[in-house]
Formats: sequence, C-alpha cells, structure tokens
Amino acid sequence: MTTSASSHLNKGIKQVYMALFQAMYIWIDGTGEGLRCRTQTLHSEPKCWNSDTSSTLESEGSNSDMYLVPAAMFQDPFRKDPNKLVLCEVFKYNRKPAETNLRHTCKWIMDMVSNQHPWFGMEQEHTLMGTDGHPFGWPSNSFLGPQGPYYCGVGADRAYGRNIVEAHYRPCLYAGVKIQAETNTKVMPAQWEFPIGPCEGIGMGDHLWVARFILHHVCEDSGVIATFDPKPIPRNWNGSGCHTNFSTKATWEENGLKYIEEAIEKLSKRHQSHQTSDSNDFSAGVANYSTSIRIPRTVCQEKKGYFEGRCPSANCDPFSVTEALIHTCLLNETGDEPFQYKN
Repeated sequence: MTTSASSHLNKGIKQVYMALFQAMYIWIDGTGEGLRCRTQTLHSEPKCWNSDTSSTLESEGSNSDMYLVPAAMFQDPFRKDPNKLVLCEVFKYNRKPAETNLRHTCKWIMDMVSNQHPWFGMEQEHTLMGTDGHPFGWPSNSFLGPQGPYYCGVGADRAYGRNIVEAHYRPCLYAGVKIQAETNTKVMPAQWEFPIGPCEGIGMGDHLWVARFILHHVCEDSGVIATFDPKPIPRNWNGSGCHTNFSTKATWEENGLKYIEEAIEKLSKRHQSHQTSDSNDFSAGVANYSTSIRIPRTVCQEKKGYFEGRCPSANCDPFSVTEALIHTCLLNETGDEPFQYKN
C-alpha cells in the first residue's frame, strides 16, 4: 500500500497548467540537417527570441546569442491547441542570416516568381533505427534476406515500424502540415517514405522541415531514431532520397508539356548544380525511375502537369532544392556560373 501523501493529490490539476499557451520554437542547427527546439510561454503571438547557439554548432561561446525569428506557425499536435510549433529563421548578432539559414534567400527568390505559381511536392524517404544504430526490427547480429519482398510489403517479416509511421501521419494532419496519405515501406526493410505537398513557394520547405520535426518527436516517444542519412546501411542495401515534384501554372495549362520539356533542357545544362547523388550523368525519361528526371506517364498522355526530380538526397535542405529549381527553370540561369543571391 502506498503511504506517500502525494499519491492522494489530484493529478488532474496538471491540465490547468497545460492549458497555458506555449510555443515550441524549432530551428535548423549549424549542421544544416539537425533540428533543435525549446519552449517559451507566451501571452501573445510568437516574437523574435534571443538564444544561445554555442551548443548548436552555430556560434562561439564568446559571441553566442543569435536571434530566432518566427517564420511559419503550426498547431502543436503534442500539447494541442492553443499551443504552437514555430519554425524559425536564425540570424546572427548583426542581423544577417546564419550560414544554415537557407530559408531567407529562398523566400526572396520565391517572391520574385510568385506570379508563376511554383508548386512542389517532396517524397521524404527515411530509415528507422534502434538506439544502438542498428535498423529497427533487423536481427541484432545479422542481416535480413535480400531486397525484393519489402517494397510496399505487409507482414511482420516485411514491414518494420508501421505503427510508428502511421502515428506520424495524424500529428502532421493536426499541425496543418500538408502530408499525403501515401506512406509506404521502401525497398530496404525499416525504410519508409512520406510525401509532403503540393505546396506553393516557400511553403514546401516550411512544411517538410516541420514534418521531419514531428517524425523525430514521435520516434522519441517510441524509443527509436529516424535517420535521413542517404546511405544508412552500406553495400547493396538501397539508399534514401527526397524526390522532388515541380510544376507551375504554365505546366498545368494546355500544352504544358512544352514548358516541362523546356525546364528539363535547362536542368540538363546545370546538372551538377542540382545533383546530390553520385551520378554525374543527366538523364530524363517517361515513367523511368532510373533517370535524373522522370515524366509521369499520365503527364505525357495529357500533355500537362509536373515532372519529378530524382536527384535530391534524403537529408537535403528543401529550401536549397526548391530555390535551385527556380533559378534554373524560371530565372533562366544557364551554364556553370554560381547562383546569384541578393546581398
């Protein structure tokens, strides 16, 4: 029998405090891939917050304060409304964007071409790992059978971690993230994919980064790790990508295929600027999943729609990927000259 007086206290009192408004500030750290977060109790809409970033690989201890500037806000699926998830841009002491703040320039570029309505969809592949660094569900001291039965597989011997990825879907919906209900296992066991989009302009990067944050949070609750490593397991096991679908108002109009083909021609001349895999060769094809650019069969038949860039790796920064597409396809930058950014 419990004798502690605290055992008789009303645990429901916690709900009174949980109803207070908090914001979870989220930002990209100095690696350009990791996400950090901290909470703040608010009495109004989230505002700029000064934060020590010496331990997030973004500054030195002698000059470590940086500014977390709210950029996009979502409902908090973990603490519920009115709490918020606030994706922030990071700025240095001199108010210039941090090196890993790729959103700042991307937003400026997207605003330049807003009249063309650039739409994106990104297919985020990832792998579930145990805290020991071994793929989730794999035998501890050996490998599973060769690839083949796992893609879109079902069953305890083919799908590892379905409850985790399905648990990720609903918090994304609650938050307002534009996630599609197309989650499926990939070629390697414990490897999964979730698609985000369609999103217009800067929204693509915002929604994908927050979807990644929510996945990390769900995995934390489940005691596993989600990795976006492009090649988490060596040798013949499949790597992970982040295929990017792109279209504009023009590509969806009659004979939009013409604009798709023009965009692909431009991309062929700047392949190295967009490439994040090991291949140096550019290729494009209809319904061909081994090419750099894939045109879906229905797009070819209807002569309008979108195309898929298959180069970006799973750990890409979506702000960088989407901005690069704008530079090449809509701003007509050609050759191997570096992208021109606003000072």
